Amino acid sequence: MGSSTIEPKFDKFSVSLAPRARTHSDTWRVDDADVTEQAALLALLSARSTEQTRQEIATNVLAEGSALAVWRATQPPTLLDPVEELDQLTEAKQTIIAWRAAGLSMLTIADDHYPTKLREVHQAPALLFTKGTVVPKDRAVAVVGSRNASAGGREFASQVARSLVAEGITVVAGLAAGIDTAAHSAALAAGGRTVAVVGTGIDRYYPNENRALQDQIGEDGLVLSQFLPGSAPRSQHFPQRNATMSGYSLATVIVEAGEHSGTRIQARLAVEHGRPVVLTTSVLNNTDWAKELRHRPRVHIASTSEEVISIVGELAREDLEVERALSPLGTASA
Repeated sequence: MGSSTIEPKFDKFSVSLAPRARTHSDTWRVDDADVTEQAALLALLSARSTEQTRQEIATNVLAEGSALAVWRATQPPTLLDPVEELDQLTEAKQTIIAWRAAGLSMLTIADDHYPTKLREVHQAPALLFTKGTVVPKDRAVAVVGSRNASAGGREFASQVARSLVAEGITVVAGLAAGIDTAAHSAALAAGGRTVAVVGTGIDRYYPNENRALQDQIGEDGLVLSQFLPGSAPRSQHFPQRNATMSGYSLATVIVEAGEHSGTRIQARLAVEHGRPVVLTTSVLNNTDWAKELRHRPRVHIASTSEEVISIVGELAREDLEVERALSPLGTASA
């Protein structure tokens, strides 16, 4: 897919939260293995060659179980002066300490708290920034659609979100205007959990009118970003954000979308990920891409919110059965 080749820029760590100058001894006196791992990953993403994509870095870190081990392997002493290596890791560590001081949290793909389902897909980000409560084994469904949604579409999304909350399922969306905003708002109003996957740095607000909603999700749910703090919204960010939403979720529900809606990217990525997609009859009737997808495996069509919940409920049960079958502890307790 085209979205899997788009690369975010990690040229340097010169973002708005740049730390004050520190000596090597000042920085490395903080004996925190998590910070060191995060620093190594940040340094890898900054120093990567054009031949090494962020996905390859994520795969290597996951295979080794340590970003620092990958850094040592890819930056051998014969190619990198020890002082230069210390400078690069120290700079990255200073940046992470500054982010932490500003209240930002990070997860590497090798972290035990990294979202389990997201780690299963090949577009899983090597690095995530979070605000709120991370639930590694979150049972979640994405509810997404057009920014220019109709009143009926927004109400449909709200009904689906409320029903998902009633089933104990987390509502995932992208904090965009329209369908996403309706889904987030309804989930919160129903006392449920919602996750916002944003296409900016986690310290930015986009769209600005959702500032209060984003803050509330950070308090009562989770805001998730794969982009460096300070990153402005860019067109190439949103397909990557869609891949993360699909990966995080056990299924994607597309409520309302046009022929050229960015939502179609998430539908195709979900199919690529092997995750179920639920299309409403409105989407099917109004777009050629939905007609092309309807015969693909695990693509479902629903006319009402009740049909959506019936389909999603069955998918959630199947997902739970698979999880129990693959888990020795789950098998033992079943």
